[in-house]
Parts: sequence; structure tokens; C-alpha cells
Amino acid sequence: MSNMNNPVIPVVLCGGAGTRLWPLSRKNFPKPFLKVGGESLIAQTVKRAASVPGCSDLLLVSNEAYQFLLADECNPVLQGKGVVLNQILEPAGRNTAPAIALAALWAKAKFPNANPVLLVLPADHLINPVGAFVDAAALAIQAGQQGQLACFGITPTAPETGFGYIQRDAELATVPGVYKVKRFVEKPDAKTAMEYLASGQYVWNGGMFALGADELLAGLQSHAPAVAEAAQTVWQSASTKPAPKAGGTVSTFPADLFNTQPDISIDYALLEKADNVAVVPASFQWSDIGSWAALAEQCAADAQGNTTQTEGAGQWINIETANTHVRLGNRTVATLGVDNLLVVDTPDALLVAHKSRHQDVKKVVETLKKQGSELVNFHPTVHRPWGTYTVLEDAAGYKIKRIEVKPNASLSLQMHHHRSEHWIVVEGTAEVTNGEAVFLVRKNESTYIPAGNRHRLVNPGKMNLVMIEVQSGDYLEEDDIVRFDDVYGRA
Repeated sequence: MSNMNNPVIPVVLCGGAGTRLWPLSRKNFPKPFLKVGGESLIAQTVKRAASVPGCSDLLLVSNEAYQFLLADECNPVLQGKGVVLNQILEPAGRNTAPAIALAALWAKAKFPNANPVLLVLPADHLINPVGAFVDAAALAIQAGQQGQLACFGITPTAPETGFGYIQRDAELATVPGVYKVKRFVEKPDAKTAMEYLASGQYVWNGGMFALGADELLAGLQSHAPAVAEAAQTVWQSASTKPAPKAGGTVSTFPADLFNTQPDISIDYALLEKADNVAVVPASFQWSDIGSWAALAEQCAADAQGNTTQTEGAGQWINIETANTHVRLGNRTVATLGVDNLLVVDTPDALLVAHKSRHQDVKKVVETLKKQGSELVNFHPTVHRPWGTYTVLEDAAGYKIKRIEVKPNASLSLQMHHHRSEHWIVVEGTAEVTNGEAVFLVRKNESTYIPAGNRHRLVNPGKMNLVMIEVQSGDYLEEDDIVRFDDVYGRA
């Protein structure tokens, strides 16, 4: 059993793509990176977690594709807080039970003589006020220190049919304000949800937990031994290295072995079976931002019930429009004589849907997947460890990109078989390696990289470097890259 001196480790699960928030959320830029109130959901989650007393390490469990994007979002938030960012990088998602089991094994390796309490949090929830979350977390951690598997239960505000429920039992004698769990209930129909709300015995399952690593691993061994044993095998194969430039560690795994783990949630694997499960009823404002309608509810409405988000320089011309949500990019959007719509504008895709169909946006994504469309995976702007590139035009035989490189960042030393590149600097100064030559290219200057030449681009300055790249050749896809050296350790 735990004691009060064991470390607390926030474990932030950064998983799914959030298909109901397409076209903003995509596989390579999923829901946790979306901004709500000017800050990404993952940054808000990490900041909230770091405010819980007693945390010295924070662990992100995410897909390996998000390693550098997560570091860019989270390290600035943690700066000066005395909390170190660590990452477990999954080659593919295997659901929450394997993810949390690996987090527990990481924590036991980090603190071998202790029983760390894992404060498990999804990366994409919106919670206010933070103080109420910290108070609930303190209760959950206290229960976790005493050997309970503690869940956060959100006090329901409506007969919601889209969430799972937890029925609470008697209050714990040792932790006032925390209750034994009587049972977990799947998403109910409307009549049953009304009964749950009226009874006062039920809370929404918030998908957040405080779990002693020892109790978690022992519980999985008892109730889901396949999960426990597969996690042990996978953990023994881990490669754990220092994180680039920011402290902490990064753990990676062989994909074939990792994918042998059962695909099962922590609820099914353990919490619905164990007898040491407790719940903390929490009264903070909570949203899992599961759809555009949920996102619209976070925005202030005008007198006609309209809401808007602005991510760029676009404007909304709103004429005789009611109960409509518009997400603006850089273009002008005009609505005339419409009611109850969702309008989401991005540079390469536009969603127009009736608000009542907000849960069906995933059907659009399913259709695009069947078509093999890259609109499911990528935005025109793609994030890389060194910065971003935006495809401005893509046609037969040529492609035009806007490239932005962060200060002191470097692209890999690389070569292309099928394309040449012309680089034009529009902001900052570039240090260019082209074959054997190394030289500077300044604003309003350009250089040419023939196909087959080894080349590298570095920003030696303190401001972002912005370039226009014109590619020409018979094959212009991203897999025509041979890397010879890369400061970020990419293959």
C-alpha cells in the first residue's frame, strides 16, 4: 500500500485523432493541439497538471509522430515550474490499459523504492476553474496513496446520453469526500439518464484517475494478466534516452512487439472488475470537446445565438443568421438567412453541417479514408522538429512551399534523387550546405540545389527564417529524402 511520501506523476494520454472535429483535427495534427481560448488543449492540460503540488516529473504517452510537436507545446508551459517533461512514444495506439501499464512501469523504473501515484489525464479536456481541479486531484491522490484506484466523477448538469456514468456507494471513512464505486454504467438512453440525474447517485465518468503504480500493476495481473504480461515484455524492450535539448527522457519501442499488446481500455481491463475502486465527485466545469457543438458552447454567443472562433485574418459577414457557429481562418465567410449551422473554414477544406448532425462529422472522415484522401492526415501546413512548411501550390512537375525554420534549428543533411530545389530567403538569414560548399543566403537572395547534391539548411539567427522553396522534378513526394545526418535522430 502507498504512503503519503510517494511521488505524484501526472500521466497525460495524448491519443486519438478527434475525427468529429475535422477538418481542424487531423491524424498528424489531432485534437489536443487545437486552440481553445488562445492556448492548445494539451498546453492547458499540462499547465493544469503541473499546478498539482508535489509533481517533479510529467509523463506524456503519445504517438511517436507527435514527439517534437508535443515538446514545442509543453516545454514552454513547464518552464520555471520545476517539472520535467518525459515521453513514452507509441508506434501505434493500443488503448488506455496498455498505455497506463507502461506509464506505471516507467514510474517504477524512475522511482524503484517508491510506489508513485499516477495522475492520469486525457490531453484534450477543458476544465475550469483550475483551483477546483487541483482540490479534486488532491482528494484522488490521497485515495490513491491509500491503495484505492480513484476515478474522477463529473457532477452531471444534464441527462447526457453521450457519457458513461459511475454510481457511487458509501463514503470512504479514511478520505472524506471520496466514495466507493458501486458500478460503472455504459452510455444510457434519455429516460435512464433522467433517472440517474434525479437520483443524485451518479456522476459522469471523466476518464481521469489517480492510481498507485503497485496497485495498478497488481490489479492488472489479477484481472487482465494478458495486459500486464505484454506490458512487462514491451517495457523490457524499451529504448530510453535523454530528450533532445530539454531534459527528461524519451522511451521508444519496437513496433512489432508493441502491437502484440491487447487493445483494451483501463475501464474494461481493471476498473470494472476490481474491488478497490473509488470516485471523487468533482464540481468543476468540464468538457471533453467531443464535437464542434461542444466547442461552440465554449464561445460567447451574440443576441442571435451565434458563436465564432477566429484563427487568422478572416472576417464573418453575418446577415440574418441565428444559432450558427463559424470557425474562421484567413478568408471571408458570409452567411445569409441560415439557422443552426456549423461552418468550419480551413485553407484546404470547408465543413458546413447542421448542428444536429455534429456527431456525424466522423462520417465525412470515413468517406475521405475510403477515397484515400490525405485530407484525413495532413493540413497544408506540416509541423517538423525544426519548424513548419506550407504547400502553396502542388502541380505536375513542380511544387511551391513556404518554409519557416526556428532560431538555431537545422534541417537534416539530405539528398533527393528526383527533384532540384530553388531557395529564396524572404526573412532572416540561411546557412546553406550545398555539396562541399557552406555559405550564407540573406534576405532577397537565393540559391539552387541540384538533384543528387547533399544539402542542409540552418537558421543561425535569433529570428525565424522564412523561405520560399520551388521544387521541380518528376517526383516530388516527401519520401524522396535520403538523410545522412539529423540532429533530431530521425531515420
